[in-house]
Amino acid sequence: YAYGEGNFMESNLSTSFLLMGLFGNTAHTTLLYTLTFIIFLMALAGNALLILLIYSEPRLWTPMYSFISQLSLMDLLYISVTVPKMLVGQVTGDHTISPAGCGIQMFFYLTLAGGEFFLLSAMAYDRYAAICRPLHYPLLMTQRVCWLLVSGCWLLGALDGLLLTPITMSFPFCKSRKILSFFCEAPALLRLSCSDVSLYKMLMYLCCVLMLLVPAVVISSSYTLILLLIHRTSSAEGRRKALATCSSHMTVVLLFFGAAIYTYMLPGSYHTAQKDVMVSAFYTILTPVLNPLIYSLRNRDVTAALRSLLQSRRRLLRVLRGSTWE
Repeated sequence: YAYGEGNFMESNLSTSFLLMGLFGNTAHTTLLYTLTFIIFLMALAGNALLILLIYSEPRLWTPMYSFISQLSLMDLLYISVTVPKMLVGQVTGDHTISPAGCGIQMFFYLTLAGGEFFLLSAMAYDRYAAICRPLHYPLLMTQRVCWLLVSGCWLLGALDGLLLTPITMSFPFCKSRKILSFFCEAPALLRLSCSDVSLYKMLMYLCCVLMLLVPAVVISSSYTLILLLIHRTSSAEGRRKALATCSSHMTVVLLFFGAAIYTYMLPGSYHTAQKDVMVSAFYTILTPVLNPLIYSLRNRDVTAALRSLLQSRRRLLRVLRGSTWE
């Protein structure tokens, strides 16, 4: 029995992948992973707080903040798909991941990344409708239209995951099973395949171009029309308000799309394993913690809702303390 169990364990290890982590064997590994854990907690707390504020404050029950809450939800799930496995592996010393676990991680990662691309384009259209068509905005962006757009973003993201994940995981991996990344990312996995994946790489490239091109066209068209309107606006106050409304979203777009274009659209000559890991860490770890800061620190409505929440909590604590003393 012991021999059979040993053979089973050895066979299981031989089919599993080995995640090489984020920092390799650097001298300050413990410090760097501790910092990553702190960033992870900040991302969870920041996005969860933003979702709580939006759904608890009636003044934030608008399409724009509905999109922001969905962006925070995607970011919260996005970082939860990749970072916990890496941190647990660092603590336990077990950096292996089964093929099934790798496929599940890849599916959710692709779903959330693809959904976020389309969500950012829906947010750009919302800003166009609010600034360029203010009189028609209540008709163009009803609550029903808002949730149809959100549902479409999730559906298209899931379609991306369902399309790419099974094909990627179906290739034979007879080379080293060491994934030069901290999670199961399609480009890193394809480097391990011993079969000809050139055709699939081309198809994946075309798929990613479409996933990026359609949102990019919507975003660039929306902001071109917004900038033309701002240019024609004589009021300095109107220009300032319009730019302030769009600047947060454009910052997020540039961060997220820039990293994605590097990963999936630049030729292989631009890539090295170290660069790819750093870019992956940027848009899977740093972007989720930056987004709530961008949308909260630069947004008066959100900061006002936060102050209101804190004040109501203080009043509740005073009432509870008073009843306790009585």
